[in-house]
Amino acid sequence: MTTAAPALHDCRKVFAQTLVELAEQDPRTVAVCNDSVGSSNLKEFAGRFPDRLINVGIAEQTMVGAGAGLANGGRIPYVCAASPFLTGRALEQIKADVAYSRTNVKLCAMSPGFAYGQLGPTHHSVEDLAWLRTLPEMTILVPADPAETREALLWAHEYDGPVFIRIGRTGVPDVAPRVPFRVGKAATLREGTDLTVIAAGTTIPAALEAADKLTAAGVSARVLNLSTIKPLDEDAVLAAARETGRIITVEEHNVHGGLGSAVAETVVAHHPVPMRLLGVADEFTPTGSASFLAEHFGITAEGVLRAADDLLESATGTPGAATS
Repeated sequence: MTTAAPALHDCRKVFAQTLVELAEQDPRTVAVCNDSVGSSNLKEFAGRFPDRLINVGIAEQTMVGAGAGLANGGRIPYVCAASPFLTGRALEQIKADVAYSRTNVKLCAMSPGFAYGQLGPTHHSVEDLAWLRTLPEMTILVPADPAETREALLWAHEYDGPVFIRIGRTGVPDVAPRVPFRVGKAATLREGTDLTVIAAGTTIPAALEAADKLTAAGVSARVLNLSTIKPLDEDAVLAAARETGRIITVEEHNVHGGLGSAVAETVVAHHPVPMRLLGVADEFTPTGSASFLAEHFGITAEGVLRAADDLLESATGTPGAATS
């Protein structure tokens, strides 16, 4: 008997529903966008609260500046745009008007990573985490499924300060087991003692699939959902280093500056162990679907298995159990 494939979800939908709920409850809630009412799933918000949606057109720098001004006026602005344009075009305003000024702006980065597929490297957002990790005062969240997306927004609404949230459009399953979302805390999705796989967002399913296959092959693999990239849960990372001795990171982002770099910086400073960082190599992405690009860069369960085999072989001098 075959098992039915899990339902896949577009996290922008729960984002839109949650934003409407927040607007119903709190009149300070406003949305700001860059001619992206459709792609940011703001149509219901626009219909319900037309006086609380500010559409600046294709002017991302103005959009972020307007969000900062609204925050200074006592509003809670959700600045919504495709991640490559929100971060790439308005980085100066994010730095000066939001982070440096510590304004209460929620940056909602739509369709990050490879979500725009065939539109190519100009539309892929695989540098956003690296850019924003360098900014003081910036909390960075990468929820993995609809439940985490909702919880991230609810937390951000109560938090007084800048928050950057990746809102994925690529279909993702509900993450199991269900672990309550806590900012600054990694969630342990699988226990293990031989190695740890650390992932976030759309790469969680690959990490879990690989861990299950490793377990079947006799390799005990821990899986951490690192949905908060900043502040990093250093305790969980260092526990993984001490207790499992090997770490693989997997992310829909460049290998430089993102989740893998954040983990490696902590590990090398406090408890060095062998690591493998899976993500986009130091190159521009080719043009292709999101699934093609994940395969191309090895951001898949098979990629994790190969990395695990490499780590195990390096440690013992014999082929690992993952793929042999």
